Amino acid sequence: MLTFLLKRVLYLVPVVLGVSVAVFLMIHLIPGDPAMIVAGMEATQEDIESVRRALGLNEPIYVQYFKFISRALVGDFGTSFRTGRAVSAEIGARYFNTLQLGLTAILVAVLFGGFTGILSAVRKYSVIDNASLLASLVGVSMPTFFLGLVLMLIFSVTLGWFPLAGKGTWLHIVLPAITLGTPSAAVVSRMTRSSLVEILDQDYIRTARAKGLGEFVVINIHAIRNALIPVVTVIGLQLGYLLGGAVVTETVFAWPGIGRLVVQSILARDFPVVQASVLILAVTFVLLNLITDLLYGVLDPRIKLQ
Repeated sequence: MLTFLLKRVLYLVPVVLGVSVAVFLMIHLIPGDPAMIVAGMEATQEDIESVRRALGLNEPIYVQYFKFISRALVGDFGTSFRTGRAVSAEIGARYFNTLQLGLTAILVAVLFGGFTGILSAVRKYSVIDNASLLASLVGVSMPTFFLGLVLMLIFSVTLGWFPLAGKGTWLHIVLPAITLGTPSAAVVSRMTRSSLVEILDQDYIRTARAKGLGEFVVINIHAIRNALIPVVTVIGLQLGYLLGGAVVTETVFAWPGIGRLVVQSILARDFPVVQASVLILAVTFVLLNLITDLLYGVLDPRIKLQ
């Protein structure tokens, strides 16, 4: 297991380095002079040049990258141009807010998507299967902002069951999590159904039934575990997408997450915050892929030997 883990970790090193280079270069290609933004609209050219030297923006780009990655390795992402606070302080709480929202959303997706997918596979081509397919198509096709506004109108404005926006009690996360998790639930549902239908046609499932085992045992003990590997892949990818793509949901529900911070920082040309946020989200996505690989080894011990 240790060898399997080390191999996967070594694969991630060039990926993370490549992401860091892409993030650094991408920010520098965006129009706008950060030195001018920090100095202010009424600053003279001398003031702007002074700020540029203080921020190290006058140095060669490879020197700037080396300093950027060296500080990033110890958690120092510099100072926000917009607020003057440390970037790590700007991102810290917001990152965990986004992580909380993403984990809750993926829990919604796994519970609802997994249940409907298993039900559809067991009742293949039935009314339940067709209804699940229709619901999945609607869930994938419906824009996130529209679903969020509809949920707010029904459950917050009309019924008053949940808060309208913001972050406070656990009730505040219910509607954003459902909004964010609905498309992923649809994807998990279809993948679960497809994988389980294929497994249920295998010879060993017919043998288990021929031995007189109950359908509950056949489905839950023999079929579901073997159908989980492609589903786990989808869940791991969807969680990464949820963390990186929660901007719309966070904006609709005024959720103080990192996605909303990135949008505000881009508009303000706050490059250090944008760089750090994108890099942290990318590293999180890479780590989620590593965890997914490790789960493969738990579900199927043969994978550890590869």
